[in-house]
Amino acid sequence: MIYLLSPLKKEGTISLPMIAFSLVVDKIDFSSCDTLMFTSKQAVVSANEIDENWKNYPCVAIGGATKRKIEDLGGSVIYYPKEFYGEVLAKDILNNFSDKKLLYLRPKEVSFDSRAYLAKSGIKLEEQIIYETSCVKYALKDKPKESAIIIFTSPSTIKCFFKNFEWHESYMAVLIGHATKEHLPSYCNYVVADEPLIDACVKKAMELMA
Repeated sequence: MIYLLSPLKKEGTISLPMIAFSLVVDKIDFSSCDTLMFTSKQAVVSANEIDENWKNYPCVAIGGATKRKIEDLGGSVIYYPKEFYGEVLAKDILNNFSDKKLLYLRPKEVSFDSRAYLAKSGIKLEEQIIYETSCVKYALKDKPKESAIIIFTSPSTIKCFFKNFEWHESYMAVLIGHATKEHLPSYCNYVVADEPLIDACVKKAMELMA
């Protein structure tokens, strides 16, 4: 059995969403920016619900799914790193966007403090929190069966999973990326998807089942 902890549903998996999203503002202040930065597709969806004027600004997209969501909703992507590692991101932004006024539209909690990290390189990054995540609560009867493959798509899905259930030694985790790996307890067996995409996670899980 393959359990997908994302709110998205994918064929061949059992849907067990761990997180719910809610907006925390009703407007976005674009007055001090000329470029937007998104690190998740949910941030793009949230921005679109609050104010569709975000589409008037070029976007830095972290991650393939984020890039696709920006483009699907009518925005334009001017920079897209295939991997999101702090040092690489800081160097690229310093080289390409040091003259830009970046606005990072983000969730309330983040797994990586982009603003603080970029500040070390002299890059000023404005932020606005536009949404937050909360954990979905489950009963013990909903716990994944033994020998299950469990797909974690973010650090938040890991946190919420362990709020609901205890890990079983027969489980195997499939992780969407290395940033997510940092939040998984060391006693858990895991593999990392070949690309930081949910479809790549599902593919990896299917390979493990074969």
